[in-house]
Amino acid sequence: MKLNERSLAFYATCDSPADNAGFLYKRGERHTAYHRRWFVLKGNMLFYFEERESREPVGVIVLEGCTVELCDSAEEFTFAIRFGGIKSRTYVLAAESQAAMESWVKSLSRASFDYMRLVVRELEKQLEEMRYGVAGGCAGGCRGSPSSWKPKPSELERSLERPLALPAVLPKENGCAVWNNTSGANPPPEASGCDEDAGDGNPRPPPLPPRRRASSTEVGNAVVESPSSFCWLHERYGREVAQLRRNWLERQRGPQP
Repeated sequence: MKLNERSLAFYATCDSPADNAGFLYKRGERHTAYHRRWFVLKGNMLFYFEERESREPVGVIVLEGCTVELCDSAEEFTFAIRFGGIKSRTYVLAAESQAAMESWVKSLSRASFDYMRLVVRELEKQLEEMRYGVAGGCAGGCRGSPSSWKPKPSELERSLERPLALPAVLPKENGCAVWNNTSGANPPPEASGCDEDAGDGNPRPPPLPPRRRASSTEVGNAVVESPSSFCWLHERYGREVAQLRRNWLERQRGPQP
């Protein structure tokens, strides 16, 4: 694993929030003496400095493939970071209090990507179970595994999947054909009045209805606006436009002498 020294130094001293920070006593690799160092935990990297105001870290510990456990030592509040390899180094650290030791052990144990992967899998499993329970409408008496559950299609999806069938005989209104694909709609009563000839003896074809694009809400709910609501909206917004126009004309004229 190659690490860029300059990038690590910048990441250790930048303004990004740290997961934990504080003084710890670190035992030397060759000498068993403990040295007080300033430790900063960011993600899965544990940086340590000679002093709190130091601009460059003395070293870094990548917390992957390791375990954090308490150990017996002459110093109080000691714990160790152990790696799985045969020739891997074991870092022995000591905190200044019991609370600090517990805080460091907890944060270091949760710093690796393996732990985060387990947390994400557990959260995904809980989310899937919650969706299954809500969709099933039961609080624990449902049968079947969450992975075998599939959501039911909504009314809009079923209506879009089902092709619209034209009626065999188009209903007529005032003798003219009415285009209506709504299932279950009652045809209007037939009446005369559009049976005029075009002048050549053939009956005049019925007028085509104007085309317009229907929104998804109108497709699913078959919403039809009445003329009264359109007139009410036209009158309301017409008054607002007229008032705005009067105000604009008054501003153009300027103050009256």
